[in-house]
Amino acid sequence: MGDGSPDLDAVLRPLAPQVLGTLVRQHGQFDACEDALQEAMLAAATQWPDDGVPDNPKAWLITVANRRLTDMFRSESARRRREDTIAAMPVPEPDDTPDTDDTLTLMLLCCHPTLSTASQVALTLRAVGGLTTGQIASAFLVPEATMAQRISRAKSTIKKAGATFTLPPPDEQDVRLSALLHVLYLVFNEGYTASSGPSLQRVELTAEAIRLTRLLQRVRPDDGEVTGLLALMVLIDARRDARTDADGRLVPLDEQDRSKWNQDMIAEGVGLISGALTGGPLGPYQLQAAIAAVHDEATTAEATDWPQILALYRLLDRVAPSPVVTLNHAVALGMVDGPRAGLELLATVDELAEHHRLHAVRAHFLDQAGEAERAREEYLAAAELTTSEPEREYLRAKADRLSATRPR
Repeated sequence: MGDGSPDLDAVLRPLAPQVLGTLVRQHGQFDACEDALQEAMLAAATQWPDDGVPDNPKAWLITVANRRLTDMFRSESARRRREDTIAAMPVPEPDDTPDTDDTLTLMLLCCHPTLSTASQVALTLRAVGGLTTGQIASAFLVPEATMAQRISRAKSTIKKAGATFTLPPPDEQDVRLSALLHVLYLVFNEGYTASSGPSLQRVELTAEAIRLTRLLQRVRPDDGEVTGLLALMVLIDARRDARTDADGRLVPLDEQDRSKWNQDMIAEGVGLISGALTGGPLGPYQLQAAIAAVHDEATTAEATDWPQILALYRLLDRVAPSPVVTLNHAVALGMVDGPRAGLELLATVDELAEHHRLHAVRAHFLDQAGEAERAREEYLAAAELTTSEPEREYLRAKADRLSATRPR
């Protein structure tokens, strides 16, 4: 056993995909292996604080999980032959633990095309992230039973689809990689600006998204979009400490104390995106990271290079058009050409009529254009639509400020 008692979560979390990958490669049953892994990690969390961390924690987890699988198959008479196979396998010794990195295979399996996006997110966090069902349910504010059903259905769907633990062919890899990047992006966004609840941010989710994207970038170092997504996350997360005040209230980007921005993360993110932009075609994550870098390199809000940001959004609108991209494009246009130009472009994104951010941006431009009453109405509409309490409080405060300035 090793000396000391380090943070067990920091030890166990990175081992989860490695151990699960080894188990699935050996035994082929994703759902059974995933259950065995969870029990092995629970055993570690119970025993290691007293006994110490093993010299080879990965081998320890594989051994315990294999024993759990043997017990599981022994209790099922229909699987006698599989029991014989597993029982005949030698218990892995530390030096026998395979060095194969199955992270990419496991991630792509969790993003099987037969799964819904919600199921892909849940299964990735459970299998690759090592989070418990309760932790995932808490992060997305759903009952644990609901999340358990979602994960169970996802594993059942993969099994029915006949998925095997092998890298899919190159053409299907591209499709699944795109889905995986989207999943990691969703997890990060939910952590960075929680869709509901009393807190603006869920740091554990942003940290997990960054950690998993680092794992992916390690096995796909030459993929510009993987590096672009990692750069985007790092550059945005660098501002985390300045996004709320001491009372947890939202502080908008142009009012943040930039001395609180993490300069080491900014340097890392700028380095990542600078390298990614030099090779291959530009993708949406690379372009978004480039925009984030321009924001982060401005020492003051007034020093922000809005013309460069506008040019990048115009390019992004061509590469990956979407209503959200158009909304952000409108923000940059309004900052460069004035509020009326921004309002004109906002009028083209009817798809976001029920999204609070459209109303908030419109309110900002109407306020700048001198239409205080309409701006106030839009801020109130945005406040009604958001389910984030810090955002709602901020938007109502903006509306109240406009009310206070109305002539009597």
